[in-house]
Order: sequence, then C-alpha cells, then structure tokens
Amino acid sequence: MPAGLAGRDEPGRHPVLIAGGGPVGMAVALGLARRGVGSVVIEADDSVCEGSRAACISRRSLEILDRLGVVARFMEKGLAWTRGRSFYGDREVFRFDMPTGEADKFPPMINLQQYYIEQYLLDEIAAVNRKRPGTIDFRWQSRITAVRQEADGVAVTVSNPLGDYDARADWLVACDGGQSFVRNSLGLELKGVGYQGRYAIVDIELPSKSPTERRAWFDPPWARGTTILMHRQPDDIWRVDYQLAAGQDAAQVMEPAQIRAFVQNHLDAIGEGHLPWTPVWTSIYRAGAMTLDSYRHGSILFAGNSAHAMPIFGVRGLNSGFDDADNLAWKLAARIRGQAGDALLDSYSQERIEAFHVNAASAMRSTEFMSPPHRGFELMREAALSLAGAHPGIARLINPRQTHAIHYQSSALSAASDAFEAGPPPGAPLDDAPVRDGVFVTDLLAGDAFTLLCFGPEPMALARDAGAVPCRAVAAPASSPAARAYGATEGTAYLVRPDGHVCARWRRADAARVQAAIAQACQIQRSPS
Repeated sequence: MPAGLAGRDEPGRHPVLIAGGGPVGMAVALGLARRGVGSVVIEADDSVCEGSRAACISRRSLEILDRLGVVARFMEKGLAWTRGRSFYGDREVFRFDMPTGEADKFPPMINLQQYYIEQYLLDEIAAVNRKRPGTIDFRWQSRITAVRQEADGVAVTVSNPLGDYDARADWLVACDGGQSFVRNSLGLELKGVGYQGRYAIVDIELPSKSPTERRAWFDPPWARGTTILMHRQPDDIWRVDYQLAAGQDAAQVMEPAQIRAFVQNHLDAIGEGHLPWTPVWTSIYRAGAMTLDSYRHGSILFAGNSAHAMPIFGVRGLNSGFDDADNLAWKLAARIRGQAGDALLDSYSQERIEAFHVNAASAMRSTEFMSPPHRGFELMREAALSLAGAHPGIARLINPRQTHAIHYQSSALSAASDAFEAGPPPGAPLDDAPVRDGVFVTDLLAGDAFTLLCFGPEPMALARDAGAVPCRAVAAPASSPAARAYGATEGTAYLVRPDGHVCARWRRADAARVQAAIAQACQIQRSPS
C-alpha cells in the first residue's frame, strides 16, 4: 500500500481534516501542531507541485514561517530583493525600492519557487511527526468527493487508488484551491471582479547575471501592445510573464514554438539573447479579485484560494494564504482546547475578509494598470507612462503596490488601550524592531501563546493569572531601539496575539486589564464581578 493511503472507513473521528496539502494547508497543519492539535491532510497530488507558481514571499510571510520553524531554509535558498524597475517602450520610467535596513530581521521580499516552498513545509511536517508520531497524517493521492455537515462536525468521503472510505472530524479546513470541491459542494461562490487580461507564465533556465529585481516592460518595441514581467529565482530559473492580446487563442500562444519565439525575441531585445536557455514550465493566468461572503460555514472553514482569489500583481495570492493560515491556526486550536469561545472562529472570517478588501483595493489599481479593462484606461496608462520619466509625481502611478501586513482596524479582539505617539496600535502586526544586537521583537514572542511584551522590569505576575489561556511575559529594555519605535517608556506593556497582532497596549498595565484583554481576544464571556 502506498504511504499515506487508507482503504476502509475509519472508526472514531479526527479533530481536524484539511482538504488540500499545498502551502496553505501545510501551514495550517503546522500551526495546529505547534499548539498540540493533530490533523489529517487530504492531498490529490502525489508529490509537490511543478513550476514556480507563487514565487514571491513577503516579509510578513517570512515572519509567519519563522513562527512555524521553517524560515531558515527559505532564507538560505531564496533570493532577496528590494527593487523594481518599469520601462515604457525602451526607456526606464519608474524605479521603486521597498523599505529595508540593516536592522531588519527579514528582507521585504524573497523569490523562491513553490516546489521548494512545499518541500520545506513537508520536511517540517516530517520533523514534527518524528517528535510526535501521527501528529500530521498526510495522505497523498487522495481527494474529498463528498462533504456532509453534521450536528457535531463534518463527515467526508475520501477517494484514492485503493477505493473510497468515510471519515469524520470536528472541523474541516478547506484549502483545496481555486476550484475548491468543498466550496462547490456547499453551493458557495466567489464574488468580486474578474479581469479580462490573460497572462502566459513561462519559467526558463537562463544563466543570466542580471540582478534580482522586478522588471516590467510596457508596450516594448519588440512586443507592441503587451506587458512583460521578469523575475529571477534560484537555480538560474527566470520567471517571464507576458500579456495575451484580446481575442488571442491561448492554446496557440502556449505552443512550444510560439513560446520559444516570444521569449527569444524578448531576450534579444534586453541583451541576453546570446545566452543558452530552456523552457521548463508554462501556464496561463487570468486575474481576479473575488471572495466568499464568509470564511466560516458551521464546522467548515475556508483558507487560501478556496476562500478568495487575488491577482498576481503585488504578490498577494500565497502571501494572503499564509496570513489566513496564521490567523486561523491559533484560533481553531484555542477553540478545540477549550481556551476560547465559539465567536473566535467568526473573528477569523471577519478579519480575513477585511484583509481581502484592503488587498483587493490595491490589487485592483495595480491590475487595471497592468491590464487596462477598456480603451479609456489604456489612454490614461499611456499618458502616465509617457510623462513618468520627466514627472516623478506621475511616475508613482506605476507603483505595483506590493503586498504588506494588514492592520485589522475593526477587529472585535482588540481591547481598550492608552494613547501612544508611536508603535503598532491594536489590530496591527508588530513592527519587528531590534531589542539588542541580533535579537528582534518577534524573537521574544511565544508563538503558541499570548505574549505580554513589557518594557523595563518584567512583571511576571501580570501574565500568571490568565485562566486557561497561555500567556507569557517577556521583557525588553526601556532604552532599546524597539522601545523608541514603540513609543514605550518604563512600565509600558503590549499584549500580543499568537499571530503577532497587537491586542492592546498600555502606558502601565495591571493584571485586571491584561486578563480582560485576553478574554476579549479569545471571545470568552466573562462573568460580572
């Protein structure tokens, strides 16, 4: 029997089933495992994916991967970059540099092919299972073919090469992608905007020495009417994306001879046509910004592309999925372990839909610039591009608006706080400022619990009596760079959620305020005193 297959109905029930073993599904499984909750992952493929796919990983995602214990391998293999350049015709008209400094723990972005992303997460799953056998039961060549909501959980039918079997769980997390079977079986639809622009995606092996940066060519002389993007990846793999003309037949575009002719023409134009190159993977992509109305339906929760679709511009797809996993894992684990009220899972949907709309607003502007929806937009884009070289203010219109960490401004989990002149407010992710040489704020966080970040002496008593909810107090010097960045003085305290977002902050904390804030963050109904 192939490893990870089952061929008969399973007795009992699992705490969590995860539909889909891509990066988001694996991140959910690892996040649950860090908090002592096991899961079964149902994956249709028989190995990690092919092609670069989601190849740009943001600083925020690196912080999440750090909490999952896998970031070292990502940083070792990935290519860091900060700069993007845009050309109109054959002239450079815009250049952007993402904020970075020597004190930053992670770069703004790294490029790494998705097959490496999946393999590194899979290796960490294997490491978890070596320490605690069976924690994450990963089942290849398996797909969910029926879903039934029950009064106390979910029942599914799983199909694999050995046949069909039934399994039950308290919770089902759907991470089964843009064509989600779970979503379709419930009759749910993604709603939003589907853009007309289509892009061919081609990975090529090319021994180029060009720097790691995002390059975009608008209406180049060698490919009039199109836009071309180019990204460097590890192992001399280069990602080339180019826009298809309206009405152009996708099957014809993807013929090997057509791809070779287009790419060779592009390489000739940028001075690299003399280098030997080989195509290694191709695909077609259509942009869209769509979401479910809710990411929770009873005992079924949606994450990643099963919950929403994002355009590639600004690299919000997989990065949004990692944020979903980070938000969901601690909340679902707290609910399962009896440390949170049921409404905490509703807050997952509320916060991540808020994040979708923030991301979609930026993505829409980027996508309409990259793929104008009608002639009026084309004229506006042509005007902006033609004037950008001489007018820096207009050049900013070309900014692709890269993904960034989302501030949950309307989160029900944020508690009343004191006024500050600096630092992350409630609902915002922590700024990863240095505490001392080689140590950053996020290094102090308890990834499987709440953290009370105290500036000055560590008031352990404030975190001791948090009831069933784990909370750890940590200290940072009131004279540290982090204290200055956080507007902190002696006695200041920040209460931080397990996913690195601020719950509350006080000039001077006391046990009652800390306990009340934790109860609110876990959506626990407290008895009146």
